Amino acid sequence: MEEKRRARWRKLDNAAQAFPAATDKKDTRVFRFYCQLCEPVDAGLLQEALDKTVEKYPVFQAVLRKGLFWFYLEHRDLRALAAPEKKKPCSRIYVPDAKRLLFEVTYYKDRINLEVFHALTDGTGAIRFLRELVKNYLILAHPGVMPADILLSDENETLTDYEEDSFSQYYSANLPRGAKKGPRAFQLAGPKVERGDLEIMEMVVPVSELLKKARDYGVSLTVFLTSIFLCAIHEEMTERQQRRPVTLMIPVNLRNYFPSSSMTNFWGWLEAGYNFKGETPFTDVLAHVKQYFEKELVKERVAMRMNDYTRLEKNPFLRAVPLEIKNLFLQAGTRLGARGITAIFSNVGKIKMPDECTPYIRRFGVFTSTDKMQLCACSYGDDLVLGFSSKLVSTNIQRNFQRLLKGEGISCKVSENAFPVPPVSDNPGKKAFQWFSFVSVVAAVICVMLNLMVTPKLLWSPFACGGVLCLWVCAAVGYIKRRNVLKNLMWQLVIATLACIVWDALTGWRAWSVDFVFPIGTLAVLLAMFVITRVRRLETSEYMIYFMMGAVLGLIPFILYAAGALHVIYPSIICSGICFLTLVRLLIFRFRDLRLELRKKFRL
Repeated sequence: MEEKRRARWRKLDNAAQAFPAATDKKDTRVFRFYCQLCEPVDAGLLQEALDKTVEKYPVFQAVLRKGLFWFYLEHRDLRALAAPEKKKPCSRIYVPDAKRLLFEVTYYKDRINLEVFHALTDGTGAIRFLRELVKNYLILAHPGVMPADILLSDENETLTDYEEDSFSQYYSANLPRGAKKGPRAFQLAGPKVERGDLEIMEMVVPVSELLKKARDYGVSLTVFLTSIFLCAIHEEMTERQQRRPVTLMIPVNLRNYFPSSSMTNFWGWLEAGYNFKGETPFTDVLAHVKQYFEKELVKERVAMRMNDYTRLEKNPFLRAVPLEIKNLFLQAGTRLGARGITAIFSNVGKIKMPDECTPYIRRFGVFTSTDKMQLCACSYGDDLVLGFSSKLVSTNIQRNFQRLLKGEGISCKVSENAFPVPPVSDNPGKKAFQWFSFVSVVAAVICVMLNLMVTPKLLWSPFACGGVLCLWVCAAVGYIKRRNVLKNLMWQLVIATLACIVWDALTGWRAWSVDFVFPIGTLAVLLAMFVITRVRRLETSEYMIYFMMGAVLGLIPFILYAAGALHVIYPSIICSGICFLTLVRLLIFRFRDLRLELRKKFRL
């Protein structure tokens, strides 16, 4: 009972640290796995199967929250809903301050979609979840035909195993640093689709033909496809552009090198590239990529790179940097790192399902959001599905890829994309704020015009414009922080107080800002938070930190009183007394909750 009352939480794993900072509408950091069945999806049965799957993998039932130094994931009893597919593929899932799960399950005709924000898990964890979901659905859809006791994983694994931070477990400070960052790579250019759109193309290739051709060359399937992708990009380069290498980022599943049952992110990457000079034989590219993979895909080299990822997180000085500053560096590092990458190729590998499921499943597929171009591959049975996602309008590289495969004697069929047409998005809140911004500018301009025409000797328009600006700032903060009402109230209190202090100072300092506005505003915010908490029945983790912050702020008026900075003392003394009692109540009656919340927010 005590565990349910307090929200479980865990720190964000190393590979996921940059995703919340780098996500935006241009690249949502969302990837999609789907399973196409041989029959239409039943919505009711899918919801029942989803409930059962989440019960087995509660690691997915988490929301992303911000601490002072790091992001963290917190368990929430929010029900995941299976809904008809309506949005564009890989649409935004993580929205700051929104209390929502980091994955979505949708369906369209005969397809079950699982979309995941990458901070929650990686491809391995998502596949595991989707396999369990599909299995549960088929058992419900075909009772008596499908055995109810099919096992897809080790039943002895626990929630602790699923949430394990494998980066920290296998980190060793004694290993040397890995290779230095490579040179700046060739960047894809050309007209791009709209900000929230993706150019998606899927190809289906027989696994048997691919494996035969790869074995004929003496390479792995991944090396073969990597080389094809490099050559497909090279065909779009001019002679001048060939001064820079074509470099592919290749994600690597670290579970292949370090035993782990974790369903969090546990992956690294390689940067396989080639410097093209004019006409280059495919066999030369193939030999170069093969040599690079053989050199880098050994446990010692993989461990060195994994330690490089973790070493920064372990640095005590960097750990003490506030999260908002970390985010700026993470965003800058992401942009700089992208300069060394031309595109991304992720080979998820073979997806296996029990033989009993085979008659009901047509195929699996995968693709992801991107701000450039990414190729994802997964296979089921003899079908390898290649999912291209790109921000470029042009599909020349995909066309080149298909032609190169056919040139190697491999049949390759382009699959028709079947996505529903999303409804036209209408955001009334955004439209209202835009109109408010325009009206604010109009009001300021009218004030200046009237001042200059009617009372040119009395300069009052700057004060009027300042008032309009203060009102607009409060409205802007209210709109941006609208998803978290308690945080919004704290922001409004701080901004309004600072604005009044500035206004008071500019008009001859009569101390009304600290005598009345600050103490009365603090009490009003505390009262509003109390009412909102009761009405909305918020969980402890949603309001505890804000009550503590409000109570601490309410002690400042007493400090001003002690310093003799007040003209009227009654509001400040009343405010500080009530806030002190609020803080004492938290310490006496909710100490464990308060300590847990502080531990989450201030974790170094």
